[in-house]
Amino acid sequence: MSVCVPSGWTQSGSATIQGTVADVAHHPVADASVMLEQKDHLGAIETETTANGVFVFSTLQAGIYKLHSEKSALRSRTTDAFLLSAGDQKHIDLVLESSGAPQSNTISSGAMEFSDQPNFTVAGVTDWTAAGGHGADTRLRTSEDLARETLVLKLGSAEHGSDASADSAKATIESENRLRAALRKDPTSFEANHQLGEFYLHAGRYSEAFPLLQSAYQIDPANYANEYDLALALQGNKDFSRARDHAQKILLHEDNADAHRLLGDLDEELGDPLAAVREDEKAARLDPSEQNYFEWGSELLLHRAVRPAAEVFGRGAKTNPKSARLLAAWGVALFASGEYDEAAKRVCDASDLNPSDFAPYVFLGKIEMAAPSSLSCVQPKLARFAEEQPGNALANYYYAMAIWKEQKPPALQQVEALLTKAVTTDPNFDEAYLQLGILYSAEHNFEKAIGFYKKAIRANPQLSDAHYRLGVAYERTGEPAKAKQEFELHDEVEKQEADAIERQRREIKQFLVVLKFQPTSSAHE
Repeated sequence: MSVCVPSGWTQSGSATIQGTVADVAHHPVADASVMLEQKDHLGAIETETTANGVFVFSTLQAGIYKLHSEKSALRSRTTDAFLLSAGDQKHIDLVLESSGAPQSNTISSGAMEFSDQPNFTVAGVTDWTAAGGHGADTRLRTSEDLARETLVLKLGSAEHGSDASADSAKATIESENRLRAALRKDPTSFEANHQLGEFYLHAGRYSEAFPLLQSAYQIDPANYANEYDLALALQGNKDFSRARDHAQKILLHEDNADAHRLLGDLDEELGDPLAAVREDEKAARLDPSEQNYFEWGSELLLHRAVRPAAEVFGRGAKTNPKSARLLAAWGVALFASGEYDEAAKRVCDASDLNPSDFAPYVFLGKIEMAAPSSLSCVQPKLARFAEEQPGNALANYYYAMAIWKEQKPPALQQVEALLTKAVTTDPNFDEAYLQLGILYSAEHNFEKAIGFYKKAIRANPQLSDAHYRLGVAYERTGEPAKAKQEFELHDEVEKQEADAIERQRREIKQFLVVLKFQPTSSAHE
């Protein structure tokens, strides 16, 4: 079995691709030509199968590849683009079909082929002087709030589930003691420094991890796995500039998706969101994983490129149909684009994937409250939330608000009961107290409404709507002086809120996005 290497190619690495070529009846095909193409390289590596239909490409460098086979009038489908890292041993089976068969796979997996480009380009950034968005200011504020909560999903993904049992804690202490003993035995050992440093890194003990990983780096600066860990430790210690230097050095050695994603996080921290989103895109194109799609989409959403964010989250969710956070984030981006029904559908789907996870339900509750009309799939999901988590104040609150929105007077007793349960569970639940006040005001029971408005303000003195509605209730009960005081407090809090929102918006640069296939050359999202 010979391998033909075109000029311009070098095979210098340890990665291997091996597999088989068979016909549609699953019989191995001997002497079939197998062509391996690498992104950004001219030509292809070619080999032939053995009598058993086996082929092997060895000592390959890291990169992005595609593979196909042919013999006489038969040809296999071209594989989707795949990432090959140093040390990988990948197995791929090819099936020869008639030449009339399609020549490449459909992108059913959502993975980005070499020619597959997103339907947008991030052309620059600008101050967010006009936030744009869709609908009333309440819905705009809700979309901003949901975008921030989407970023919390991103942070949560980096955490590993912990077992707080005594046995687990004992095992952790024993591991640390064993690693520390190995370092004491040989302080100049790369492995001893790296392994203990990595142990502390995974435990989130960044200040302890850094000196050990730094020592390992000084012993072997060519070990890029250690250098990546060192960059993570520096990031955890808020030393973003030095962390970025190490990430960039890794990329000089190899086009690594993890390093691009890390560099994107660091560029965002260092105030360069345009560079950040481009690094996130590179990471997703190199490795279309759930995490990389989520990082890229989150960066777009953070900077109000809502339609591009929906495109990225949507592709990622199709590639990773079991990812609840991608579905929820897709819904958030669709909501910000004004597509309320589609947004609710995606988040409802996310809640079905893991019914015990409360995050999608909270998203649904906020979307339902801000949308101009009731959304069909939301109330049954929130009913399930309240049923499965009866002691959760948010579950009772959002279910109550979904019922109330349908404007069915016979259900108001159920709304009252759910809101009462919410404030009983959480005595500082300001919004639930406010809604109870509104409920009693609607029934002209102003004395009872005043009591709930006061409780809402005690729980949160900055709740402007509670001050305003308390003022209205005082007017209705003939107490104009108290009403005037509450209206003044309302105006003061409203101004403070508006100023804070304006500051937040100006701190976040907005992406200037060019959408393809549109008559204008640029568009603000």
